[in-house]
Amino acid sequence: MRSQLITPEGMERLKEELNHLWRVERPETTRKVSWAASLGDRSENADYHYNKKRLREIDKRLLYLRKCIDGFKVIDYHPHMDGKVSFGAWVEIENLEKGLKKRLRIVGYEELIGNKDYISMDSPMAQALVDKKVGDEVIVETKIARFVWRINSIEYVKNPSAQ
Repeated sequence: MRSQLITPEGMERLKEELNHLWRVERPETTRKVSWAASLGDRSENADYHYNKKRLREIDKRLLYLRKCIDGFKVIDYHPHMDGKVSFGAWVEIENLEKGLKKRLRIVGYEELIGNKDYISMDSPMAQALVDKKVGDEVIVETKIARFVWRINSIEYVKNPSAQ
């Protein structure tokens, strides 16, 4: 089961999307459906069928977003998080063996889309990193291989509205 956690920035993006769909896209699409329906025969009316389909997609997404907003728990930064990896942290890790460095942020699954440097709280990497400190080495076991990473830095977004 996936974690129902989200960062304040992630929640804000969901609310913005919900607001845009509800106040802009849905009314516009509804007007298009009404206009297309007013033309008469709907059986071969591509505008009508396309916009009815789009309206169903919007309604489905609105329902999903409302459930997310009501069901997710927002995890704000708190000073007790400093010094160890927790939800919302930006973590720089290094694989000395392969000479790789990565900077990742641990977030909820809903925040992953479009953010290549975000990882899910439920991922093996995040699970290995949680509660660790700078200088600690973690072992990440995947189906493919076993990796050892050293934590170089841990940072938190302390004022989400500033980002």
